[in-house]
Amino acid sequence: MLNCLVMTSRRVLIIDPDHKSAEALGKQVAEWGYEVLREHDGSGVMARMNEIDPAVIIAGTAASSEDGFSLLREIRSLLPGIPVVLLTDDGSVEMAVNAIQEEGAYHYLEKPVDADKLRTILDRAVELGEAKRENEVLRRQLQDRGAFGELVGNSESMREIYALIEQVASSSASVLITGESGTGKELAARTLHQKSPRMGRPFVAINCSAIPETLMESELFGHEKGAFTGAAGRRIGCFELADTGTLLLDEIAEMPALLQAKLLRVLEERSIRRLGGQNEINVDVRLLAATNREPEEAVRTGALRADLLYRLNVFRIHLPPLKNRKDDLPLLAQHLVTQLAEKHSRPARFLSSAAISALQFHAWPGNVRELRNVIERAVIICSGEQIERQHFAPYPVEQRERQRNEDTISFPVGTPLEEAERQMIIRTLQKTGNNKTRAAALLGISLKTMHNKLNLYRERGLLQND
Repeated sequence: MLNCLVMTSRRVLIIDPDHKSAEALGKQVAEWGYEVLREHDGSGVMARMNEIDPAVIIAGTAASSEDGFSLLREIRSLLPGIPVVLLTDDGSVEMAVNAIQEEGAYHYLEKPVDADKLRTILDRAVELGEAKRENEVLRRQLQDRGAFGELVGNSESMREIYALIEQVASSSASVLITGESGTGKELAARTLHQKSPRMGRPFVAINCSAIPETLMESELFGHEKGAFTGAAGRRIGCFELADTGTLLLDEIAEMPALLQAKLLRVLEERSIRRLGGQNEINVDVRLLAATNREPEEAVRTGALRADLLYRLNVFRIHLPPLKNRKDDLPLLAQHLVTQLAEKHSRPARFLSSAAISALQFHAWPGNVRELRNVIERAVIICSGEQIERQHFAPYPVEQRERQRNEDTISFPVGTPLEEAERQMIIRTLQKTGNNKTRAAALLGISLKTMHNKLNLYRERGLLQND
């Protein structure tokens, strides 16, 4: 019985109308230790699919035809949990993206097939079965406690994110994670990694805004001894460290433009070269990227290359700010209390209803990261089992009143409209830290209008610096 289960878990079904191609591919796959079944017509095997019970399906199709994905759709409708590797005689990046993102293919390859790449894909696909069993545990966790991997919350917006992560985790496609600072973008990336066939493999995260520009290339790609002054020995970069696993590039819009071009080449060729090195090193990395900026705006301002955005943005996951999911706050706060009590070796704590009400009144501009800091302080200073409102004093309750005053501007009756407009623009710029793009968005005007207004105030001596 055990042997039967093992064979089933490594059974590969090849469906390809090209007899010679199917036969040659079947022999190659069998040499790798897989049990191979070959079919030339997808329609004839659909009725027996449950009986065959393949671990992976390799489907040959003409992806450029109008109904090129019809076989894939039929397989996905019958067996949505089975990974399907699509083979095509002609293809492009657009077709690959469509096959993975729109049609649900596990991977997409163009003939003639690269044997090493196919073997890697098949190995990952078999691991997907184990990942799916782990996913069942995560789903029960979500139903029981409102947690999903490293993310916590049961609001509608979070459930939509969980569903999207579950949908994209099994593929090898790049994912762009967006959201304000502190919303949990790295946690989302870690959850995606944990739910993927790469779970148990390396997860490496690098913050592009925290590394000096002169060191970033070495951090990503590594360097050889003597590559530059101070390079006393060989250093392995993040791509090599994350090989067979997942690499998260956080704050991708802060990466220098020249390095973005090199990153694009790595994504296309799947190989890197260390600084000072002569050899290309193949890497198998699932790339995730994150940014707290609006990606399209970052492209318009030149902070992010358009072609890199297209390559990263196969899937996008947007994390909402905490203020937009206040229903999650009690569950999230209690989760943090439990987690941080264990971290600081404190007895179990719980939040009083008054404490929860105080938390819900706050706007949380720092999102979950800010909430975590507030909870951590309360856990440490609380001497009893119950965390009360005063354990947050003077923050965030008093700060809420102060922020409300800072966010309010009033004008005497009769103030000229032009002067009221000037004060509103200046105050909004102060509030956004002189971020003109964000201030213009808050005021509902274009960035060009913002610059025209500021130039006018400067000419009239009404603006000393901006």
